[in-house]
This record gives sequence, structure tokens and C-alpha cells, in this order.
Amino acid sequence: MLTAYNRIFSLSKRSFATISTESLRSTTVDKKFKVVVVGGGPGGLSVSSTVSKLLGKDQVAVIEPSNKHYYQPLWTYVGGGLKKFNESVKSMEEIMPKEACWIQSKATTFDPENSTVSLSDGQVVGYDYLVVAAGIQINWNEIKGLKEALGKDGVTSNYDEDSVQKTYEFIQNFKGGNALFTFPNSPLKCPGAPTKIVFLAEEAFRLQGVRDKSNVIYNTSAGKIFGIDHYGAVLKKIADKRGITLNTQHELIEIDGDNHKALFRNNANNETKSFEYDFIHVAPPQGPPDFIKNSKLSNRDGWVDVDKDTLRHNKYRNVFALGDCSSLPTSKTAAAITGQSGVLKKNLIADLQGKNMEQAVYDGYTSCPLVIGRNELILAEFSGYTGKPLETLPIDQRRVSSFSQLLNKEMIPFIYWNGLLKGSWTGPSTVRSILNPFNLKHT
Repeated sequence: MLTAYNRIFSLSKRSFATISTESLRSTTVDKKFKVVVVGGGPGGLSVSSTVSKLLGKDQVAVIEPSNKHYYQPLWTYVGGGLKKFNESVKSMEEIMPKEACWIQSKATTFDPENSTVSLSDGQVVGYDYLVVAAGIQINWNEIKGLKEALGKDGVTSNYDEDSVQKTYEFIQNFKGGNALFTFPNSPLKCPGAPTKIVFLAEEAFRLQGVRDKSNVIYNTSAGKIFGIDHYGAVLKKIADKRGITLNTQHELIEIDGDNHKALFRNNANNETKSFEYDFIHVAPPQGPPDFIKNSKLSNRDGWVDVDKDTLRHNKYRNVFALGDCSSLPTSKTAAAITGQSGVLKKNLIADLQGKNMEQAVYDGYTSCPLVIGRNELILAEFSGYTGKPLETLPIDQRRVSSFSQLLNKEMIPFIYWNGLLKGSWTGPSTVRSILNPFNLKHT
């Protein structure tokens, strides 16, 4: 019996040692920072620029695997032949905050109980505060045949850095027939982008003298052309005037590149219909990054679960999130990130400084500059929370404007690179309070 007891005790000791070693290994931290930011997009860089200046060198880490940073809102103009692709890209090294520590690896796992992030290279990074700004994931494989067809024979997408450089080439080579445009049945970044390229391409076909031989067809999985009726009603009238066919509740489910056919499902009645195409622009399905969706930080839909007012995590108080990966119920745009970054930074800095103050609140501000021509734009600004306009200018911004086009095409990119990414631009609320203090309503 004593022998049996010794054997059990020996096994128990070994098991306890194994468990203790594994537990220790799982929480071993290679580096620790006051603030860790996951993502080197506009949200991550805006926050890290401001906070790293406040805390000093190497107190803030930015986890970002990419060598390049893209100003993706410009890709509508690239696809429409109005901007060069190289205007939309800078090296990550050039724009990374000098006071921050850039960790060029990919975040794979969050452990919020132990305040750590695991990376693809095996490192474990610790934090006092975490900011998640990891963007959105494009799910190309959800449309059968799309990846194989993309970039060939008139199949393109302004959501891909390679394909966007072929969009205008395909538009120029279009000699007539069916030009199809799609909008996915999912959240997506810059939800106005699929609509903008419809109008730019239609205008190009007119200028190229092939419009009378062309059917411009916009198949959207949504129930209307634009989600905010204040602007959508105007947009629909323009589409009708320009002979653009709008099919709602039409979701692209398959591309047959060999036969130039696109299969759509009508989500109103579940019937499928095939369209022949000579040109097709696809806005692909999108969703939360897998490593976030499978983490303890996500809500049931896979987004980082944050309070819509304060941007603080609903469970872990030392975690914040902004931008496309967050659960904030507003349009996923760079404009939205400007307002979100200001609120997040105020609340985070108050924590860092130990101040017990009233939390800053985000109002859902977002903007979708609706490009409808080379020199024409409707500057939609609104709250994604209320659906009501939050316009900066003291005019009716539903009016088609060449000034708004100039603002969006030339001035806002400058503000993006030199203001937002450097942490000094947190949206137009201050400008609005001066130019349009009463948020004048137009009917």
C-alpha cells in the first residue's frame, strides 16, 4: 500500500509541476508597455501618436505586420482614373510615431485576464492598457470563383491594392454591354465606395462614347441605394436620371469567369438569377478579423465589444477599441475614426493620468463623400447612431458640389497624412461649431 501511495504521490508531483510550468510559460511576457496598440491603420496611428508623445519613448507599442500604409479612401479616385495609386501609399516606417516602439508582427491571441497579446512570431507582449484598431477582414472566398477571376477579363474591385490599379484600365477598355456593380450582404469599410464607382464608371462610359451601348446595373444586397434617406433620396434621383438600373436585395454569390456570368441571390424571395457581364466591380463580403472574432474581447457578432459612447470595453476596463474592428454601430469610415480617436484618447489619457473625470462621449459621427462625377460630390455627414445629419458647412450638403469634390479629393488627404495620423486631427466638430453652430436642417 505504501508503494502504491508513493507511486500516486510521484505522479501527482509530476502533474503539478507540468501544470505549473505550462501556466508560467503561458503568462511569460517578453516585453511590457504602458499602452499597446494593435493595428497601424488610421485609428491605431492617431492614438499612438498622441499617447506616445505624452508618455515618452518606448512606453507605447504598435503591433503592425505591414511595411506599407494605404490611404484607402483615395482608391475610389484611383479606380475612377482621377488619382495615381502611388498617392495612396507611404511606408509604415515613415509614418510610425518616432516615440513608439513598432513591433512588426501580427497579433494572434488576446489574454485580457493577464493583459497580454501573443504574436505570430512567438512573442508575448504585456500591457497596462490595450487599444485594438485592427481594421476589418475581407472575405474573398465567400463568393465562389471571385479570387480566381479577380483582376482578369473585366473583373475588378477597388477593395484590393492590386485590382484597384486595373479598374480604370477595364473601364477604358469597355466597349459596351453589361457593366455590373455589387454591394455585399455584410458590414464593410467605406460603405459608399461601391456606389461611387458606379457613378464614375457611368460618367466615363459617356465620355468614351459607349454609354448608348451600355447597361449600367447596380445590384445591391441592401434595400436601397444609400442607408441614410436624407442623402439617399437625392442619390436615387440622380441614378434614375442617368439611366442606372438599381436592383435591391441582390447579393452576389458566384462569379463564373470563364463564361462572364455572375450569379445573384434575391434575399427577398431566395431566388437566384444569373447576369452576363462585360465589366463587373465587386465589393466583397467583409467581417471581423478571425483573431478578434475568436477572442474573449469580441461580442457575439465577432467585433470588439465596446461601449458605444466611451469606446471602452464592456468587460475589460483597460481595453479600448475604435475603427472598423469595433462594435460601434456607425458606418465604418476613416471620417468616423477621426471623431472616435478624439473620444478614446481623452478617456484613455484620463486613466493614464489617474484623473477621475466625466468620460468623453462619441456621437456616432461619420461621413461618406458620395462621388458622382469627376467634379461632382454630395458631402454626406451624419450620425450613424441617429441617422440624422451632422453637417459641417452652413449649406444644404445634399446639393451636388464641385467645392466638396475639391475638398475630398485634395484637402482631406492632406489632413489625413498630416493631421489624423499624427494625432492632431480629431474630426470636424470644432469647425462645425464655428461654421454651422446650430446644425441647420434642410428639407
